[in-house]
Amino acid sequence: MEKTTSGWLNGLMGVAIFAGSLPATRMAVSAFEPTFLTCARATIAALLGACCLMVLRQPRPKRSDVASLAVTALGVVIGFPLLTALALQHVSSAHSIVFVGLLPMCTAGFAVLRGGERPGPLFWLFSVAGAGLVAGYAWLSASNGSILGDLLMMAAVVVCGLGYAEGARLSRRLGGWQVICWALLVALPLMLVLTIVNFPAPEALTKASGAAWLSFGYVSLFSMLIGFVFWYRGLVQGGIAAVGQLQLLQPFMGLGLAALLLGEHVSTIMLAVTLGAVVCVAGAKRFA
Repeated sequence: MEKTTSGWLNGLMGVAIFAGSLPATRMAVSAFEPTFLTCARATIAALLGACCLMVLRQPRPKRSDVASLAVTALGVVIGFPLLTALALQHVSSAHSIVFVGLLPMCTAGFAVLRGGERPGPLFWLFSVAGAGLVAGYAWLSASNGSILGDLLMMAAVVVCGLGYAEGARLSRRLGGWQVICWALLVALPLMLVLTIVNFPAPEALTKASGAAWLSFGYVSLFSMLIGFVFWYRGLVQGGIAAVGQLQLLQPFMGLGLAALLLGEHVSTIMLAVTLGAVVCVAGAKRFA
């Protein structure tokens, strides 16, 4: 019981950190091109992760783990950051944040396929209800968004769910923070080359606002590294499918940040959908 509670607390801390990712990305892409932002944040996080692995003398993963680390990197290091950065050129962060409510469903699905977990029927009932609320919102608000932006967000959610489940599966043996550090290192050669190729002109860097630079730092340090330390630990301790339902709370936190930091409008229907998601999280936790 104590381990499960710790898992939910660690998972909640991870979700709170990730909640700032989309508003920060939205602010950062106002100054930095999406491909550069994605590659640079991964490069910075990978170098920090390498330092942690060396200082703490962590053993190298087995050769058989490399493929899983590559899948994790594809989902959370490359796929989700790049696809969301592209999507946020077409939709507001408030609009995109609600799509994150679909992540628990994707994570739970991949937990069954890759992690060997078998949640009960009532868990799936609440999980599907939460996903349905989010999908319904996306359909009703399509006129306020962009079809391309919505498709990019859907793709981002799918690859992220895969990366979460695969990384959590590896974390059972390698440890949570070790997995994200190794996944970042797997992606580093490609990310470093693309960072150099897409490096902006000096005048573009000087024109970037202080808020854009702070957002760049946030997504590089917190979204790309620190958040995963808590998140993967929580998924391992409390169960991938179960703790993954906490992601239904992420839109609620993210909407508040979007309104507070970016001055974006948060509609009544957005709040209603998010509150409904909170109920679904409570039900999923009860029957996980």
